[in-house]
Amino acid sequence: MIAFELMETASSGVAHALSTLASAPLAEPAPKGIDTNGVVTFFASKIAPILLAVLGVIFIGRASRGEISKVLTSSAIAIVGLAFIAGAATLFFVGDYLIDLIFE
Repeated sequence: MIAFELMETASSGVAHALSTLASAPLAEPAPKGIDTNGVVTFFASKIAPILLAVLGVIFIGRASRGEISKVLTSSAIAIVGLAFIAGAATLFFVGDYLIDLIFE
């Protein structure tokens, strides 16, 4: 009789544990990587216009004080910087293409 009650208690405990495990939600899948397209889009749409506006205000302020040579020098440096940024973006896409070409 005691063994029968012990078996019944143990089986109800196991059934309760299994039902709890079965009703537990599954874990969400882990993210696969960084959304680089979203980062680039955010930078291009939000940060770059603000930086260009700040550069424009600085250039206008210098030009109004008669420092045209400094404005031209700064403008040339800014244009070269933008060319480097565009070149880096191009290399990013070329590198992605080469990786896809090699490892396919």
